[in-house]
Amino acid sequence: MNLTAIKEQLALAIKASIEAGNVIMEIYDSADFETEFKKDDSPLTLADLESNKVIMSYLTKTDIPIISEEKKNLDYTERKDWDICWMVDPLDGTKEFIKRNGEFTVNIALIKNGTPILGVIYVPVTQELYYANVEEAKSFKIAVGDVKELPDNLFDEGNQMLAKGNGDGKTKVVGSRSHMNEQTEQFIEELKSDGNEVEIVSKGSSLKFCIVAEGKADIYPRVAPTMEWDTAAGHAICTAMGLKVTNWETGEDLVYNKENLLNPFFLVR
Repeated sequence: MNLTAIKEQLALAIKASIEAGNVIMEIYDSADFETEFKKDDSPLTLADLESNKVIMSYLTKTDIPIISEEKKNLDYTERKDWDICWMVDPLDGTKEFIKRNGEFTVNIALIKNGTPILGVIYVPVTQELYYANVEEAKSFKIAVGDVKELPDNLFDEGNQMLAKGNGDGKTKVVGSRSHMNEQTEQFIEELKSDGNEVEIVSKGSSLKFCIVAEGKADIYPRVAPTMEWDTAAGHAICTAMGLKVTNWETGEDLVYNKENLLNPFFLVR
């Protein structure tokens, strides 16, 4: 896939994510929304399903196969020969959506030979849009507002995110203030023993990737379960910024469209 084709697919994914975000916000702002629970006890709302419908209406036009959290996915015997596929989480952070704290996103990535080559993360409440073309090593961020059409300046230099540290001398670690597990605590203690002053930064959903990409945090250790659709778009955005998203045990890059779509524990830095 050449750079022009990648940009076209990225623009399509951006449009899909914004429209899905608009549908999510209609439900979010309603008096009530139905919540049920899937087999793994994770919550599912009408917003998840309606967002997925919107995204599918765009991505099915590309004739590229799709893996989505809210779509019945094919067995690996059929998926294993795909050299390219979409990876979609129509509403990442459903628990945050239910809490109404705004920290939920729409995630769309394109995977080529197991590696994300583009990624889109849209934040419906703030209307912030993060997106990346890994082939060009460029990540972008814009505030879209109430747009009906995509802005012409999507790929302008002024919208490109630049690599930078957080600037205050502390090592900022993305994690939970209230539910830190033992491995994460041990990791933080090792940072401190190396002479680092550590501050915990708490964020929901794939926004954890975004704040590392922006330089608002330095490290995101994840020693809890995630699925491939949770991480693929953030992985693309971070990779395009020169960051690494690696297997906690092996140090190798995360791989996508595996037989088991569950991620290993990982580290973003």
